[in-house]
Amino acid sequence: MSHDTATLDATSASASAPEAAKPRKVFVKTYGCQMNVYDSDRMTDALSKDGYEATETLEEADLVLLNTCHIREKAAEKVYSELGRLRDMKKARAKDGREMVIGITGCVAQAEGAEILRRAPAVDLVIGPQTYHRLPDAVKRAKRGERVIETDYAIEDKFEHLPAPEKARTRLRGVTAFLTVQEGCDKFCTFCVVPYTRGSEVSRPVAQIVSEAEKLVDGGVREITLLGQNVNAWHGTGPDGTEWGLGDLLARLSEIEGLARLRYTTSHPRDMDDSLIEAHRNLPKLMPYLHLPVQSGSDRILKAMNRRHTAAEYIALIERIRAVQPDIAISGDFIVGFPGETDDDFEDTLRVIEAVGYAQAFSFKYSIRPGTPGAEMDGHIAENVKAERLEKLQALLFRQQNAFAEACVGKEIDLLLEKPGRMPGQLVGRSPWLQPVNVDANGCEIGDIIKVRITGTGRNSLFAEAIGWRADLKGA
Repeated sequence: MSHDTATLDATSASASAPEAAKPRKVFVKTYGCQMNVYDSDRMTDALSKDGYEATETLEEADLVLLNTCHIREKAAEKVYSELGRLRDMKKARAKDGREMVIGITGCVAQAEGAEILRRAPAVDLVIGPQTYHRLPDAVKRAKRGERVIETDYAIEDKFEHLPAPEKARTRLRGVTAFLTVQEGCDKFCTFCVVPYTRGSEVSRPVAQIVSEAEKLVDGGVREITLLGQNVNAWHGTGPDGTEWGLGDLLARLSEIEGLARLRYTTSHPRDMDDSLIEAHRNLPKLMPYLHLPVQSGSDRILKAMNRRHTAAEYIALIERIRAVQPDIAISGDFIVGFPGETDDDFEDTLRVIEAVGYAQAFSFKYSIRPGTPGAEMDGHIAENVKAERLEKLQALLFRQQNAFAEACVGKEIDLLLEKPGRMPGQLVGRSPWLQPVNVDANGCEIGDIIKVRITGTGRNSLFAEAIGWRADLKGA
């Protein structure tokens, strides 16, 4: 799921004032997952201490950061393509006596490391996901002419060194926020590069998470989504000295006054413990939505993927979750055409989809992730076969998504208003099940939670009419 925050097709512009008279600007382009979105915000927070202000206009930037994702095949080549355009801009800037520092961060930085500096002379610094707290110092070193690389797995806790989110910047970012609570992965699925780019599973301490959440809420955030490569693998020591799981952490965060909603993503089926399942029944602030990837419905392929669960175990888990929260929407991920997948294996996947009934899902043709065991396996599937299977699978998922949306029509729900809509007087929010909902909400403000009735469906959104607002949930 892409989260590119800006494009790089701008050309350089002449300075309209002396460089020294301008505040320093940083432009960040974010690729990939929600965790990269969170990381980009935190990097901007860290740089603000040195006087950098975020900009969405590339030609204003003194510092350009590409926060990269390595989850797809040829991800690195896309970065090098972007760097070609930035190289030309940097040369044009130099002719005008203006400086531009270029940095690569994220998972491609971790995976490619010194190769980036070798192939792209315009790059001044390379920073891996575990060393963002060193970014301000790296920028200073780069401005002195050093080509900097920081891609080790830092022993020190980067979250201890990153500055807390400030109220002013939080307000500019909106009423919803991501909060990383867990990083890395110990599962080693054979298709996945994450253990090699993000390292082993690490959980942030309870007090650190609660403090950051309180600062976000103080800055106007109404909904927080907890993030992790395996977010439900989070664990820590609670204030009472006992070992906490994610369900306990969600319960503590739900006590924060002013926080209206909680979500979490992405989960692994093997880490859905009883406490977390019960949280979906016991915590009103925890939204009835769960992204729980299965990847395949074939036990043979699941074993080859090193998922360490069976299709039957996955279906039984969904049934347990729905027993405590019947209203929950289930989302998932699917990979078609994994090496060795037969027609029968693919049909097994369709049977799992039929059995579960998904409200949303993401599905992909298998593509090689360099350095993973899957890349070395025999039995790679022809592209035309993968394309045919993906089309059939997506048609089934689309029917299920439409059926879920149609079942929402007529329901009355609480809607958190997040941003302006396309039409005058229209605002857009997310339903408890994460669907975009468009509503004419004159007199209401972003951050309000209003009562609406769902009146219709679009291809990827719902439409609603306002029928009241929650006095207890009025935005700040």
